Amino acid sequence: MAERIEWTRHPDGVVELQLARADKMNALDPAMFDALIEAGEALRGDAAVRAVVISGQGKAFCAGLDMASFERMGQGAASAVLGAAAGGTDLSARTHGISNAAQYVAMAWREVPVPVIAAVHGVAFGGGFQVALGADIRIVAPGTRLSVMEIKWGLVPDMGGMVLMRELARSDVVRELTFTGRIFSGEEAQQFGFATRLADDPLAEALQLAHDIAAKSPDAIRAGKRLLNAALSHGAADLLIAESVEQQALIGSANQIEAVQANIERRPPRFSAPA
Repeated sequence: MAERIEWTRHPDGVVELQLARADKMNALDPAMFDALIEAGEALRGDAAVRAVVISGQGKAFCAGLDMASFERMGQGAASAVLGAAAGGTDLSARTHGISNAAQYVAMAWREVPVPVIAAVHGVAFGGGFQVALGADIRIVAPGTRLSVMEIKWGLVPDMGGMVLMRELARSDVVRELTFTGRIFSGEEAQQFGFATRLADDPLAEALQLAHDIAAKSPDAIRAGKRLLNAALSHGAADLLIAESVEQQALIGSANQIEAVQANIERRPPRFSAPA
């Protein structure tokens, strides 16, 4: 994992992940797939983490699948290339819950129990775009170039893109981008709903946001993420029950009492790690 992702753990529980293949614009090769999966799995069970920031070193967030992989596809080895990324030759096999391994590279960030923020600059093409979509929040530089680029290679988005795009943008927008593979700007990404907001320095903005989140009750933050994830698949009745269950568990808990006391006493809160 260390050869593809550089980790920084901040004292307040913010974890910074930087894709570290700058010479290849952080393109997704098998080692990068493995590193992203390992990072997601490690963070999923880490009680000390409060927020996560994902960014790319060098001049890009992620240029998508490594060009060498496309060259092998052109030689008739597509099933081997995609199958290796997905953890086997059968892409329909589920290896990580509802996902195969290639899909989990993007979907893992929804399973990380704290907010995940993507700081996107340069380019986010194909699989790189889908990795960014897996984050809860995307802060994008205005000049960023993005694309649902799979059609260029005779493919469809298959790293969770169909699930993730539909919650953010209108169906006709998703269809146009999927059918054409055209490159669009950070400004357009915000108009479509893919960019949460624009920033000239998205990494600095993302880190500031992560530190702000880390200062809130970790119990409430995690409960909020569980509810927001549930909102995508639950009906109104089930979601209302889930709200009540989460709130009942929070009321009177140590961190909830600390949040109240800190506000009354006008001091920074001193939260404990979630159980």
